[in-house]
Amino acid sequence: MTPGTQRKRSSPDDRGQPSSGETTPTDMGVIKRKNIVKGNEGGLKYICDVCSADITSTVRIRCAHAACSEYDLCVPCFSKGDFSRDHDPKTHPFSVIEQHSIPIYTRDWGADEELLLLEGLEVYGLGSWSDVADHVGGFRTKEEVCEHYTKTYIESSNFPLPENADPKDLSLIEEIPREDFQSRKKRRIEIRKEAAKTAAPAPPKQKPTASVPACHEVQGYMPGRLEFETEFCNEAEEAVQHMMFDPGDGVNTRTGELEPEMELKMLVMNIYNARLTGRADRKKIIFEHELLQYRRNNNIDKKRTKEERELHNKAKPFARMMNHQDFEAFTTNLEYEHNLRQAISQLQDWRQMRIGDLKTGEKYEHDKQIRAQRPAPTGTFDRLGGVRMPKTNPPVEIPPATIALTAPELPERLKPTPHLHISSSTVQISSSIPQPANMMLTPSKGPLTNGNTNVSATPSSQLKPKYSVPSLSGTAPLKLANENTTDLHLLTKEEADLCSALRLMPKPYLVIKEGLIKEAMKSGGGLKRKSAKEVCKIESSKSARIFDFFVHSGWIQKV
Repeated sequence: MTPGTQRKRSSPDDRGQPSSGETTPTDMGVIKRKNIVKGNEGGLKYICDVCSADITSTVRIRCAHAACSEYDLCVPCFSKGDFSRDHDPKTHPFSVIEQHSIPIYTRDWGADEELLLLEGLEVYGLGSWSDVADHVGGFRTKEEVCEHYTKTYIESSNFPLPENADPKDLSLIEEIPREDFQSRKKRRIEIRKEAAKTAAPAPPKQKPTASVPACHEVQGYMPGRLEFETEFCNEAEEAVQHMMFDPGDGVNTRTGELEPEMELKMLVMNIYNARLTGRADRKKIIFEHELLQYRRNNNIDKKRTKEERELHNKAKPFARMMNHQDFEAFTTNLEYEHNLRQAISQLQDWRQMRIGDLKTGEKYEHDKQIRAQRPAPTGTFDRLGGVRMPKTNPPVEIPPATIALTAPELPERLKPTPHLHISSSTVQISSSIPQPANMMLTPSKGPLTNGNTNVSATPSSQLKPKYSVPSLSGTAPLKLANENTTDLHLLTKEEADLCSALRLMPKPYLVIKEGLIKEAMKSGGGLKRKSAKEVCKIESSKSARIFDFFVHSGWIQKV
């Protein structure tokens, strides 16, 4: 390799006549890329074609003859008359080139760096800030280069020119002398060079993933282009691919209206734009709801039960009207409602089976699953009984949330808070509220939803006696059982005794109960006996007994 082949690049600040053999920007970009090394000062390097000395930061002599393409000499070689290759110092014209390290647009960027910045953007393209920073050199980072270009050129009031683009504006040059600016630049380069020596080595560049459908977990998606191999309305472009619009076509010169052919073209364009809008809306939903993360979504979906997956799939159309956060909250609440309904249905089933606590209910469900998994018994005379494969029923899939709602040990957030009432002689709760002197700790009988007895505040002297329903004269009580009576499990034992004595079925009684309570709520919880008779619309003797029972239970107040 000859010394002249180490420098294959001309700087944009060169003065003199350009030679006819000057390379194109593309050729310059390819050749120049070999001389840039990331991690050092970088930028363009100029080498003397005779002695191979680095003349990047000094004055150099450039041959301007057409036979010498990018031929540079240092000042000592030029003064001695040394030459190489086809250069003839006696007859070839030349130009003297020096570095323009003077500020013209900003205080910390010189004219040579500005020219290198613009040339790097032309070669590598806008956005390739790492390559442009290597092209500029001087230990400029890609963030620094991007910020300088944005503030100086993009945000300029004289866009696309900078603020101080006037050639007559010499304010920065007069304010900051050449020597001061070059000393600052040299000091900045030395500081960053020392910091680069002590910094950790940069990770090697990895080969970027090709933007092809096979390089993504979702088949047919091209991550580099943010497009799919088959888009929505994939044939939308076929209707407009041969359509042409020439200036002045389609307008009638006499009337000034659009011709029918132009109206048809505009209609086709509107249809095409509508399809593009639909395509963009669908992509927005896919990106916003993170549907491209197939593996993560699939793992989450596997943890759901069959009913929860069906519920989630039915709710997917609502994602088009919500953002991702609202849709996640919506589906979570739907799953919680589904689990609550299953828990309520299970509790109702336990109530029909006369199960009074959750521990017994848990044992009942365990035994029920064991019975369901037993094989069907075979008869004595079944010839294929020994070879027939037993049919096992699949186990019932119960969501974990439903199990947690019906577990004997409820979570802390669902456990009832025990209300402890202490004698007023020990603790004075409030001076404005009178407390009975015999208010003592009295446990209530009967299991709660968590299978344990609760501690309730019931004064020992105010325990209500059990309500005995007076029977109707001349009528026998009605025998109610789960086998022949629907909705009996919705009544308490006292309500069942009331319906049996009054010969009322549970469903009509529930309708009467709802009507009485609604009517009482209209007047603040109080109700007259006459009004109750009008609401019940049954015999006065039966309505009177129902009214007395409700007053005794504390559901309504007698007015």
